[in-house]
Amino acid sequence: MAEPTLNRRKFLSVAGTLGTGILIHPRFAFAGPPKSDRKLRVGIVGGRFGASFYFHEHPNCIVEAVSDLRKDRRDHLMEVYHCPKSYDSLDHLLKDPKVEAVFIATPAPDHTAHTLACLEAGKHVLCAVPVALSLEDCQKLRDKVKQTGLTYMMAETSAFHQTVISARKYYKEGAFGEIFRVESEYHHPGLEVLYYEEGKATWRHGLPPMLYPTHCTAYHISVTQERFVQVSCLGWGDNSPALQGNPYNNPFWNETALFKTNKGNSSKVSICWKGALMGTERGEWHGTKMSLYGKDPNGLAEIKIDASEELARDDAGFQFKQATRHKYEQPMWWDTDLLPQGLRHNSGHDGSHTFITHEFIDAVLGERKPLVDIYEAIAYTAPGIVAHDSALQGGDWLAIPDFDE
Repeated sequence: MAEPTLNRRKFLSVAGTLGTGILIHPRFAFAGPPKSDRKLRVGIVGGRFGASFYFHEHPNCIVEAVSDLRKDRRDHLMEVYHCPKSYDSLDHLLKDPKVEAVFIATPAPDHTAHTLACLEAGKHVLCAVPVALSLEDCQKLRDKVKQTGLTYMMAETSAFHQTVISARKYYKEGAFGEIFRVESEYHHPGLEVLYYEEGKATWRHGLPPMLYPTHCTAYHISVTQERFVQVSCLGWGDNSPALQGNPYNNPFWNETALFKTNKGNSSKVSICWKGALMGTERGEWHGTKMSLYGKDPNGLAEIKIDASEELARDDAGFQFKQATRHKYEQPMWWDTDLLPQGLRHNSGHDGSHTFITHEFIDAVLGERKPLVDIYEAIAYTAPGIVAHDSALQGGDWLAIPDFDE
């Protein structure tokens, strides 16, 4: 795959912001400029989240058809994507021979069934998170993707956050030294307002936080490619009536997990739906030579810290080697040649939606694995499923199965 390039002005500007003494080459694990004139014909299913992407702006894509069970949402999709063709169900859309690939933006409990239906119909798949809600369904999907040879990608936004892109580049250059610990948070207080709609319970009612873990686990795995092998997790709930009778039998609003990786490193993940919290999706990467801190919702900007031989004394008089803190200005990677011209604008979830759009289309047309292929998707998802089991058992350490075989 040819290396994407930045124009000289943007490269010098971006490189200069990445810190003292290190020049990061503009190479990504995912797509750069378009390499083909062919256009992929995509169907989009799900008129809420599905309407927040940019397939119609991609030079190698045509939105062939859209679908939602509700007419108002179908109409919205048609308007957003300038698409004159709609279907009232996924089943009907899959019968359209012109549709080559499908973006599944349906409720999480439907992802396995909808993905399997698309693959069985011979369509490539981009699916919203998570890949599945059970280990058994993770196995089914992995096996079906292997059997069909079709492209599967999970639309995990955190893997394409601007700070995560920078962390991935730093890691490839060896700037961190060894990352021994990652910490990530997905705090979304007040989520219970989405538990009911028009008097009926939605799929979100009582969803265990750790069954929606990918916005955190991607911070570690997409950067280092490590796998989580063990977990201990604790949950917190308050016997609120809002949790009663949920289909997941989940007693927890919040869950916090400590994962052990296959390299013996640690990853702390905090997912919270309730409390006096500022909403956030953020991460920290702690390394032997350098650490990187994502923006904190309480006002702390991005920070880069380098190890140092300089000696200092703490307030107790003990001498130690004092790390140095550097001003860090986060590059806006969406405003570079890493995206086609029409997609170089900010988008949902910290600029990730345009990257997800481009990565999927380029992977299908280039017949290559996308950044978040089926193995990555399961690696982000399965640890959370096991973590929730650990929380139900009071924090017992549990093994996480390996799906990479």
